[in-house]
Amino acid sequence: MIGPHLPLQIDNLSSFPPEIKLANDWLFLLRVNREEGSLRVYNMKIALASDHAGFEMKEGLGKALIERGFDVIDLGTDSPDPVDYPDFALRLGSFLVEKGAERGVLICGSGVGASVAANKIPGIRAGLCHDTYSAHQGVEHDDMNVLVLGSRVIGPELARELVYVFLAAEFTAEERHQRRLAKVHAIEKRYSK
Repeated sequence: MIGPHLPLQIDNLSSFPPEIKLANDWLFLLRVNREEGSLRVYNMKIALASDHAGFEMKEGLGKALIERGFDVIDLGTDSPDPVDYPDFALRLGSFLVEKGAERGVLICGSGVGASVAANKIPGIRAGLCHDTYSAHQGVEHDDMNVLVLGSRVIGPELARELVYVFLAAEFTAEERHQRRLAKVHAIEKRYSK
């Protein structure tokens, strides 16, 4: 089993796909350092948070991600008792900004409120996605770092598929996407005073 041996350093690779699905249906992301010609395989750290409406979905996603070898940080809520989604959007967003995790998944009933709240945090690029195209394209073109889901809109199977697609995607860093992201950063900076 690969999981217990991570992180793993592989040297002298001239080219290797940026992502790969490995044995036992474990999903790991591979980062290529082209200057050194090496490849590092590791368990990606994922932060999960939800309000009460998303609690059950969050619990199921956490278990599925752990089974696939991800390092999951559960930021709450810890029960289906009513709570306020902005508190958990702030908790997850702050955790990501402080580099506690690489990406986050945030869940509320519709996904709308959590998305609005998370996007108030400088450095957070949250997208509400209920289709696989948006879940990967948001990362590839917009460097989305938080996937927001509506637990009252989609079911658990689609939620898992969306999360896997989101986590497997990488920012393309193409010039046009970098240029657009720089404009987003400029807007964020201008209105974060």
